Amino acid sequence: MSTRFDSTEVKRIDEGKSGCAGCTGRPASTPDIDYAFQPIVDLGDSSIYGYEALVRGAHGEPAHTVLSQVGDTNRYQFDQLCRTTAIARASQLGLDAYLSINFMPNAVYRPQACIRSTFEAAEKYNFPIDRIIFETIEGENIIDRPHLVNIFQEYKRFGFQTAIDDFGAGYSGLTLLVDFQPDLIKLDMALVRGIDTDSVRQRITRGVLTICRDLGIRVIAEGIETRGERDFLSASGVTLMQGYFFAKPAFQSMPQVGLDAFAL
Repeated sequence: MSTRFDSTEVKRIDEGKSGCAGCTGRPASTPDIDYAFQPIVDLGDSSIYGYEALVRGAHGEPAHTVLSQVGDTNRYQFDQLCRTTAIARASQLGLDAYLSINFMPNAVYRPQACIRSTFEAAEKYNFPIDRIIFETIEGENIIDRPHLVNIFQEYKRFGFQTAIDDFGAGYSGLTLLVDFQPDLIKLDMALVRGIDTDSVRQRITRGVLTICRDLGIRVIAEGIETRGERDFLSASGVTLMQGYFFAKPAFQSMPQVGLDAFAL
């Protein structure tokens, strides 16, 4: 599979585009946005595995300020704007790693059609599609489980990576894995917080890690804030991590990770 944009994909998508209400509806206004980026580190080789793109206002306003302006009338347009803006900004900053983009499942009407703008942005900015991770929260007000599974399957078929964010925060995570196995899951920070001193969190997390290992799913531990959390998870076989211990999100830039953050 090509790691870069293939114009035949958009042609094939366009041929089957009819019937997508969100794609063909009247444009709606969306808030002005930009992005902050937070690194995902790989302790296995002391490298930056990728960056999560975190939506902000055009002047750095927090995510909740932006999301408060999103509703039923502009959710599709906002979701599309987020994808293309994240790719544009990452390319401008010279990102040479995975780019993780959050998407709204309820904003995707037909995955084959709604992915069109992502392919166009990948072509415009010469960004490899197999370095794009689409992630969503397992409890993101999913109104239709089969629809979410179909989105994930289509994105994977097109060559994108897939991830479930905040795994363990909702009630549906394990049953979702029955229907679809993403490339990655991100352990919810509620499981990670203080895990080095909490035997209950340790047992639950070890169970999740065993399941993911058996299913061939990589695990990212997010919300790492202390050396103890990092060391316990590393000893448990987790190499991909994200959190303030390594770097806080940086607006319109790629923050650096100090070498001491990798030293075990």
